[in-house]
Amino acid sequence: MNDQELRQLTLASVAKQISLRELSPVEVTEAVLARIERLNQRMGAFITVTGERALERARAVEREIAGGHKRPLLGIPISIKDLFDTKGIKTTAGSKVFSDRVPEADADVVTMLYEAGAVLVGKTNLHEFAYGVTSINPHYGTARNPWDPQRIAGGSSGGSAAAVALALGFGSLGTDTGGSIRIPASLCGIVGLKPTYGLVSLNGVIPLAPSFDHAGPMAQTVEDVAILLSVITGNRVRYADALTGNIKGIRLGIPQNYFYEHLDPEVDAAVRSAITRLGNLGADIVEVDFSSASLQKDIFVQVATPEAYSYHEQYLQSHGAAYGSDVRTRLEAARTMLSVDYLRAQRARLTMKDECETIFKTTDVIVTPTTAITAPPVDGNVAADLLNRCTRPFNLTGLPTISVPCGFTSGGLPVGLQITGRAFDESTVLRVAHTYEQDAGWFQRRPAA
Repeated sequence: MNDQELRQLTLASVAKQISLRELSPVEVTEAVLARIERLNQRMGAFITVTGERALERARAVEREIAGGHKRPLLGIPISIKDLFDTKGIKTTAGSKVFSDRVPEADADVVTMLYEAGAVLVGKTNLHEFAYGVTSINPHYGTARNPWDPQRIAGGSSGGSAAAVALALGFGSLGTDTGGSIRIPASLCGIVGLKPTYGLVSLNGVIPLAPSFDHAGPMAQTVEDVAILLSVITGNRVRYADALTGNIKGIRLGIPQNYFYEHLDPEVDAAVRSAITRLGNLGADIVEVDFSSASLQKDIFVQVATPEAYSYHEQYLQSHGAAYGSDVRTRLEAARTMLSVDYLRAQRARLTMKDECETIFKTTDVIVTPTTAITAPPVDGNVAADLLNRCTRPFNLTGLPTISVPCGFTSGGLPVGLQITGRAFDESTVLRVAHTYEQDAGWFQRRPAA
């Protein structure tokens, strides 16, 4: 299998070809590992590559297929953000603090991936301890953008997004506390889903801020994400069944404040064009008011900082010098925060949740940009607020939210469209995203690497 063939495959298409024995899991895994070996040093997508384990697994899966076994991810090479515990495989959280940490058990979602037949090719790079939006990692190198390696992949799940966009596997798992799945998905031109808070197990996942933390899938297409979501939620729902291609009568809520402010003009144009396309596909456009979204930054800082510090306090005392300076500075800011401010911020979250409940009385999904800008340069001054201002509100409310590509700038950088639904209504979110994606066709455009 050559690079060109590999780059055109999706998780769904390779799964079908493997099940029909048109492709060998060993052949596919070898091709993915060869591509990782060729690209990873330059692109920084992986911290740990599990090559020998992956090939052993692929050979075992091939024997299963010969015996007539069928599972949803049988023989599919995937990656996992290096925040998920993996038995016998180093799990660093992107930090030198955990440079020698080898878990004795798998995270729940890792177990589910294995049970579905997945082949793990490696653990992906990230912003240290998931506490940042750039994935510029002082310990393991920078995860670079597949469309322009001089730009960031986004964070904190930047290595996962880069790996998917570069066809270094057919899907990945990321985590999202303030946008850490959706931001890199948007900047790297792939699909990333933050499910409803609590839908996906976080057992065995190194925490950042537990009341905001989510785990979710990242892949080339909405169908691929739907398949992965079913697996990591225990196959209770076949989310791919929701991808009907019909959104007639679906009500799209377009906020008239906050989300469409401070946008790069090309991002604004791409997102508004996508909304027009959704309207042409039969959706109804409804203006909505989500004024409390502007509270997101203060709430996030007052809640996330002390929650993160509560986990890291012991490590800061024993290994403080091993932390990168940016993450250590954020964590240590918690020492001056007051518990009353934490409680006030939690009450303010309720205002946001109440406002979303009101919005969903007249709409089915909320449509916004994912990020206000496209990928900034690695060596530049990254304006974090322009990357997470549209994503954070939906961590605070815990609602299911997806980023799907909706175009490219004149400089060839991807733009992301964010679609948010009611709690536990991932099916509608996926349905709208898939219908747009298949009609617009942006997913067919791949980086040149």
